[in-house]
Amino acid sequence: MPPNRRAFNIRVKIIIGYLLVIACLGAFLWVVSGRMAVLHQEADFIGRHDIEVHRLAHEIEKSLLELENGQRGFVITGDPEYLEPYEEALSTWESDYNKLIRLIENNDNQINDLAAIKNNIEKWIETAGQPAVRIKQAGQDEEALQFFINDPGKSTMDVLRNQFTVFRTAERELTAARVDQMKSRNLELLWTMYGLWSGIALATLAGAFIISRTIVKPINQVSETIREIAKGGNLSRRIVVTTRDEVYTLAEETNKLLESVSRQAWIKDQVTAMTTLLQNADKLDMLTRFFTHRAARVLGAPYAALFLQHEDQHLMKASAFADPDGEPWNKVRDRFQPGEGLVGQCAVEKRILTFEDVPSNYVRIESGLGDAEPSCLIVAPIMTDDDVEAVLELALFKPLDAACMQLLEQLLHVFGQALGSMKSKLEIQKLYRESQALNEELQLKSEELQAQTEELQSQTEELQVQSAETRQLNHELEAQKNAALFAASEIERYAEQVEQGSKYKSQFLTNMSHELRTPLNSMMILSQILSENKNGNLSEEEQNYASVIHKSGTELLNLINDILDLSKVEAGKLQIEMDMVNVTELPEMVVNQFGKQAEEKNLQLSVHIEPDVPDAFCSDGLRLHQILRNLLSNAIKFTESGGVALSIAMLEETAAEGSMPQGRMIAFKVTDTGIGIAEENLAPVFEAFRQGDESTARKYGGTGLGLTISLQLARMLGGHLEAQSKVGEGSTFTLLLPARPPALLDQQMFSQPEAATSLESGSPPSDSEGSGDEDGEEGFSDEPVNYRFEGQTVLIVDDDIRNVYGLANALEKANLNVLTAQHGDEGLDILASGEQVDIVLMDRMMPKLDGLQALTRLRQVEAYEQLPVIMLSARANDEDEAQCRAAGADAYIMKPIQLSEIFAEMHTLMKRADSEMPGLADG
Repeated sequence: MPPNRRAFNIRVKIIIGYLLVIACLGAFLWVVSGRMAVLHQEADFIGRHDIEVHRLAHEIEKSLLELENGQRGFVITGDPEYLEPYEEALSTWESDYNKLIRLIENNDNQINDLAAIKNNIEKWIETAGQPAVRIKQAGQDEEALQFFINDPGKSTMDVLRNQFTVFRTAERELTAARVDQMKSRNLELLWTMYGLWSGIALATLAGAFIISRTIVKPINQVSETIREIAKGGNLSRRIVVTTRDEVYTLAEETNKLLESVSRQAWIKDQVTAMTTLLQNADKLDMLTRFFTHRAARVLGAPYAALFLQHEDQHLMKASAFADPDGEPWNKVRDRFQPGEGLVGQCAVEKRILTFEDVPSNYVRIESGLGDAEPSCLIVAPIMTDDDVEAVLELALFKPLDAACMQLLEQLLHVFGQALGSMKSKLEIQKLYRESQALNEELQLKSEELQAQTEELQSQTEELQVQSAETRQLNHELEAQKNAALFAASEIERYAEQVEQGSKYKSQFLTNMSHELRTPLNSMMILSQILSENKNGNLSEEEQNYASVIHKSGTELLNLINDILDLSKVEAGKLQIEMDMVNVTELPEMVVNQFGKQAEEKNLQLSVHIEPDVPDAFCSDGLRLHQILRNLLSNAIKFTESGGVALSIAMLEETAAEGSMPQGRMIAFKVTDTGIGIAEENLAPVFEAFRQGDESTARKYGGTGLGLTISLQLARMLGGHLEAQSKVGEGSTFTLLLPARPPALLDQQMFSQPEAATSLESGSPPSDSEGSGDEDGEEGFSDEPVNYRFEGQTVLIVDDDIRNVYGLANALEKANLNVLTAQHGDEGLDILASGEQVDIVLMDRMMPKLDGLQALTRLRQVEAYEQLPVIMLSARANDEDEAQCRAAGADAYIMKPIQLSEIFAEMHTLMKRADSEMPGLADG
């Protein structure tokens, strides 16, 4: 103890005061604890006894309810499951009764009431419960029903409910009486506590007044100094106390706290200044230069160098402060590999490395007045999400103190965030530029396709005119035998021209489909990734840009599908496959596909099937669904209020228009309350590229192909498609199909195999499931892809770098490792090199070795017989899919690719491969 410290210090003073308080509190506790023990016993009795009584009464009443419900349920349904709660309640209620009777053994009135309840329960079981169950178990349903109607136990059950009410009321009154008694004793205890508290308070106040006079004065001195510091904001001022007691210690510790706060304020100011400075940088080199120079000045480092990590993992010097570059003694390197030198080792260890007593001639720091050697070296990693992005190296004349080290760590964190934001910004700008380029390319090809389609349409019309002239010439030359041969040769020549034109048209459409689907694939994948904005780096406006790009691609894809379907119908190569169609499944299909769309427009969607319609009939279910989808899609699209209805009914022995066969027909009527169609426009709406009028096309959009395709499909199914409509009242489209296939339209006539040259002619698939007449409501899904994988490796084999880039980005975001190859030979070489591959995505058409040839060679290797392979193709051709599957493809997906579809296929195939061949990746 210092010689001038007072013997009677604050501690002794406070102890004396507290001893007085403790003595008073001891007396207080002794008195109160005795009273509290009594109250505790009473509260414990209420908690254990009364609550248990209420619970057991509730359990008995619950068992009675289960007896009644079980008996009623079994008698009504005959289901033995209803007897399970009945039997359980029958066995448990008496046990609860016995427990309850023991708890209330001191209350004669409650015992009598409970005994009466028991008698009535036994009476109900004997007169109503058991007899009803036995009658139902005996199979006497009529007697059981009559017994249930008479319900001899109802009066007993009503009496029981009243008895339980009386019993519970009595128990509540008993509990309330006990509570009131306990409250009165609580009040007595409260007054006792008030009296004792008053005495303790007086004694405490007297002691506090005496002791405080010797303590408060020096404390007031400390408080006054602290207020002056706070008022002036001067953290450099310190507290001065002349006494040598505990207040002196408090002042010393407060001075230390002020010192710490001053250091933290300085660190915060420096971090804020650095953050503001980095926000002004719009380029990567400017960002690194700002950080390096500012960090060196703040930390007092005469030399600093910053190394950025590049994609190949090497570290390259990006900026420096007082760089001695060019000096003859300088041996500073600009590039390091991970683990190489202190810079590379720091990147590997991911921690700050500090070195003191740096050897001489390690590095020299020069100025205009002279040069010197540093004594301390610091190498620090800059990280984002546990990944090293850069390394900062500092040379100092003396080691950094704790405050400077803390400042260094915070500056590294701030720069790591700024660097991550800058890289994300640069990546977004790059993706946006690529998306714009793809969109412009797609627009060019779309315009070319439209121009060539119009030219083909003109040629087709000319050929139709020539065909009509040929038929007229044939009639005129019947009377002239010599001219007939000439006319026949002319007709044959014209027919060859028509066939050649159709072949050219099909070849052109197939080639253009492939050329459009290829850029569409990468554009739609990239735009979907941007619109999902999983990283949260895009603004809402930029997300809208991506959504517009994706929607435009989807509309173009629907247009391609419609044109391909129409071309195949006109060429007579659409394949019809007759099978039994389940009519009862149609309501569910309609609700699933159009329910949400109708709900969004606040429309009522209904489906009605007449009782005389058979559950199934013979037709092509795929084509029937395609027609109904077109009709329902148009109905919802052109209806703003009201509803859309599908009704299915039978037409008996009806002879319809044109070539439709007679006999029993099934009528599928789609009725809406939409805008309607003028009488003069009813016939033209079934023509290709036609709508009701030009204003409809401008307002609602669409290609005008859906009804044309639907009419042709209806005729191929042996039926017909009719329309009735009034402007402003709505429209009704009726599809008439034979209830069974007519004899002249058997399986052989419907199944027209495609020609052997279909692969070359490029006839599009007939089951493309085109969108509605005027619009493509279906197509690619914009829903985000939620599949997540576990680091498996995917090999993409595709010659188009745009497809590879878009698909690889989507796969990597799903936690997949991606390998790429630009043709079949390169893909096989990657597999042969021993790379671990879990699944292969193979493009169908590639230079050198195409996808089909590469797949055939892949399956010839025993180690890759079970390796999952998905074939990606833009050839819109059934025969192409069959060839790919025959060569060993596990799945076939047509471009443009839906991310949800390809992720679902990959997830299924890799899960199946894991269960069948656990060691496949090692093979």
